[in-house]
Amino acid sequence: MLSLVIVIADQWSKGFMSDLLTLCRPGDCQSIVLLPVFNFTLLHNAGAAFSFLSDAGGWQRWLLVAVSTLVSAIIVVWLYRIKSSEKLLALALALILGGAIGNLIDRALVGYVVDFIVVHYQHYYFPAFNIADSAITIGAMVLILDTLIKPKETSKVNG
Repeated sequence: MLSLVIVIADQWSKGFMSDLLTLCRPGDCQSIVLLPVFNFTLLHNAGAAFSFLSDAGGWQRWLLVAVSTLVSAIIVVWLYRIKSSEKLLALALALILGGAIGNLIDRALVGYVVDFIVVHYQHYYFPAFNIADSAITIGAMVLILDTLIKPKETSKVNG
């Protein structure tokens, strides 16, 4: 259910920002400044994280769609197989799944991911992102936390 909420919020916010703002082009960027270090600016990312492969010529779209589909399927199976007591793991996987599907929809339908959240300090900019990216990042952090706090299973050595 959480994954579905993330997908809906992500797709709605991308549509809303796409209607509200014009696409940022060199020398012509429309932004909504919320704080001196935080604004909304409409950008399209045809690549992967941090615009990796964005200038690859178009083939990357289908590679990234295939990888996202495979990873999403693996996460669905993983979610199905975890124990009901593994709530933190389930939370992490649901966040990652929702984010992956949100960006997969963009990539499959339009060939790029819509980004609009920009964090910066003076002239130093962090790559633009969206709700799906945020969910994936938080999910990855929760997954690491789950790994760190999960009790270690001790192996029995037969002697």
